[in-house]
Amino acid sequence: MGKEQLIVVGGVAAGLAAAMQARRVAPSLSITVLEKTPDISYGACGLPYVISGLIPALERLVLHTPEYFRERHDINVQLNTEALEILPARSVVRVSANGERRELGFDSLVLATGAAAVCPPLAGHDLAGVFVLRQLRDGRRLLQFLEQERPRAAVIVGAGYIGLEMAEAFRARGLDTTLVESSDMVMSTLGGELRDRVVDELRGRGVEVVLGERVVAFEGRGEQVARVVTESGRAFEAQVVLIGVGVTPAVRVAKDAGLEIGESGAIATDANQRTSAANVFAAGDCSETLHRVSGRRVWMPLAQPAVRQGWVAGANAAGTTPEVRFAGVVGTNAVKVFDLEVARTGLSPEEARGAGFDASIIEDESSTRAGYYPGGAKILTRVVYDKSGRLLGAQMVGREGVAQRIDVFAAALQANLKIEELNQLDLAYAPPFAPTIDPILRATKQKR
Repeated sequence: MGKEQLIVVGGVAAGLAAAMQARRVAPSLSITVLEKTPDISYGACGLPYVISGLIPALERLVLHTPEYFRERHDINVQLNTEALEILPARSVVRVSANGERRELGFDSLVLATGAAAVCPPLAGHDLAGVFVLRQLRDGRRLLQFLEQERPRAAVIVGAGYIGLEMAEAFRARGLDTTLVESSDMVMSTLGGELRDRVVDELRGRGVEVVLGERVVAFEGRGEQVARVVTESGRAFEAQVVLIGVGVTPAVRVAKDAGLEIGESGAIATDANQRTSAANVFAAGDCSETLHRVSGRRVWMPLAQPAVRQGWVAGANAAGTTPEVRFAGVVGTNAVKVFDLEVARTGLSPEEARGAGFDASIIEDESSTRAGYYPGGAKILTRVVYDKSGRLLGAQMVGREGVAQRIDVFAAALQANLKIEELNQLDLAYAPPFAPTIDPILRATKQKR
């Protein structure tokens, strides 16, 4: 009888985390990773910093080569190999590689097919100079275009994380940059004074910010994009366009195989990352997870949860006992907007009320360091809580100390703390790092 066969579909964060954890659990397991692109094991979150020139080359984003996995860990990585169809009843994956189709049998399977950038089918979306930025090959194409065509003006469609980061990247390259967002928010949930701080930072760095305008078409000069047109009839010059309106879970193969798809549109999984099919697991941006604050199954495509879900899926697919579980997420993330740090965790006020909480908010602004110590800045903090005093979320904007402090709120959410308990935390103090009453403690002290 041959060795047990594990197949992992997807060779980036979740997929390789699953393969490596499976190898740790089962040293003799036969592991094959299928990746439909020519690239594996890279940090896609670094792409805007390569575009800006801060990181000198795309190759710096690559963590490990296929040879590393093959030679050091006996993991068979197959590039340019696409999983076309899964037949769970037969434990078979049909794949295409270099024009050839074949079948691979498995004893267990991990789907880590990730997510795809959304490119709305607007008029002119196929013009040269219109890009999305999700995979390494997207960055490769965009860099080549920028270096060959030398555009003067850029338009970014969407004020999510990638849009905010790419605004800085294009300005760093000297491009006239316009950011167009259909809603009145940035990062989809950041409103009010926190949004205004982000918008002020962008405008202060030369980015034209247009909120409440929906893009309806891209117009060209020949085959090259030249203008971006909004619903109100405004037109913005652009020789390069970056579409950053979001991503969608890549679930076609799973859906065609009859796997259960959750309400979010991602693959439904349990806490063991198991899907509705026997011996088939899913992890990362293609799968749902539990939101520990709302109690709902959600889709949250973020790198750190993807890796941790991969660990769980890989261990369980390899037969670890007892099975391990993924505890869920609280939705923590951060973004750098020029010199501004922006971060959030948990639920926004709108999300909290939508989840049935009687939510209230605290807003407070305080210094990041002792008042007499040079170099400090202000942090604006918004804390979301319900009438019982339970912490539901937090958002922070400032020029230093934001990303670290949001992690305190994230840990408090994980522990299901109330505002009063958060206010009792024994946090570090020294004049270069915090005032005697840290911004976290000061904000939570304001609860009415």
